[in-house]
Amino acid sequence: MRTSHIFRPLPMSRSLSALAMLIASAAAPPALAQSTTQAEAEAIVLRPLSFFKVNDLDFGDIIPSNSAGTVTIEPDGSRSRTGGVTLVGDGGAPARFAGLGSFNRQVDISLGSNAIWITGPGTRMRVRTFEIGSTPTAILSTRPTRFRITSPLGNYNFPVGATLEVGANQAPGEYSGTFTITLNYL
Repeated sequence: MRTSHIFRPLPMSRSLSALAMLIASAAAPPALAQSTTQAEAEAIVLRPLSFFKVNDLDFGDIIPSNSAGTVTIEPDGSRSRTGGVTLVGDGGAPARFAGLGSFNRQVDISLGSNAIWITGPGTRMRVRTFEIGSTPTAILSTRPTRFRITSPLGNYNFPVGATLEVGANQAPGEYSGTFTITLNYL
């Protein structure tokens, strides 16, 4: 969940302020140049009993071989492989969700499907074994898993990892798909 911070300048004493002005004027060039730039400001306002996606599930960059393998992203962000898959770089991240309920409220979390398919330029790849980073961790499925909101403020966030099945000689390119998580407040 994003948080906002407000920064306020601290008042300067008169002697420090005068000294700063003296140094600034001595070091300033005769003609001042002005430059401006823009930045974005964002906020998410939650309504009670809601949740939203913070980050997508990302398996990172991989190199296939002539034998099949898997890539797993754990809820803690660690990435591993099996079979003929080579991991490239430090990429990859679990999906992350956040929301607002109330302290001690029970919620049921479930998947829309126990496996999804991601598609791209080659044969589609299956994503399976979705795991939620709860305490303790749990495998998500179409059958609801019950959790309790333990934050006194009712806010929460949770990561979701999964396993990608990479085919032998998988064609290079970008692959993508979607999965659905349903959360029911009880």
